[in-house]
Amino acid sequence: MAPVKVFGLKMSTNVARVLVCLEEVGAEYEVVDIDFQAKEHKSPQHLARNPFGQIPAFQDGDVVLFESRAISRYVLRKYSKSAGVDLLREDNLEEAAAVDVWTEVEAQQYNPAVAPIVYECLIHPAMFGVPTNQKVVDECVEKLRKVLDVYEARLSRHSYLAGDFLSFADLSHFPYTHYLMATPYASLFDSYPRVKAWWQGLASRPSAKKLSADMSF
Repeated sequence: MAPVKVFGLKMSTNVARVLVCLEEVGAEYEVVDIDFQAKEHKSPQHLARNPFGQIPAFQDGDVVLFESRAISRYVLRKYSKSAGVDLLREDNLEEAAAVDVWTEVEAQQYNPAVAPIVYECLIHPAMFGVPTNQKVVDECVEKLRKVLDVYEARLSRHSYLAGDFLSFADLSHFPYTHYLMATPYASLFDSYPRVKAWWQGLASRPSAKKLSADMSF
């Protein structure tokens, strides 16, 4: 069986979300680099895969997908049983709903707070030579503190976000949290011991350690 293809850059947060799931289930995959400087992401070939001209795009034979969380769920549904892992908990209605809830929390609450910090502290200065907008950072740090308050309370009752089991909801936090730890605001987690322990557990997984080697700006 030919490996699936992931179109994008390994350092991309959205690409890394897909790759960490592929690693967890032990699936064979190929990363096909997209040259942003050459505007390859806006080429007809890439727009046929992702009509919004973004990354990642994904191909598994005749199946072509875009949007990282949708791709990740496809990967987990296809490979989880053969890999002996259960990251979506779809055989249990209540647990599957909890995975969905906390995956939505990651997308709608956590990422909007973390992403601007990463962009302002790492991506804009490193890739575009643009200085950090401290006002944006300060506002997002306050938003993130409020989110982490909720996470700390949740993790005081459960080992992971969706319950006492690792799930896609946890793994989906890996990409942006990895980059947050490279900013001056990594120390925020020191005030949230359960969140810090949860993150250290995720970061120490073989899948995360392997991908981290290619994730830097």
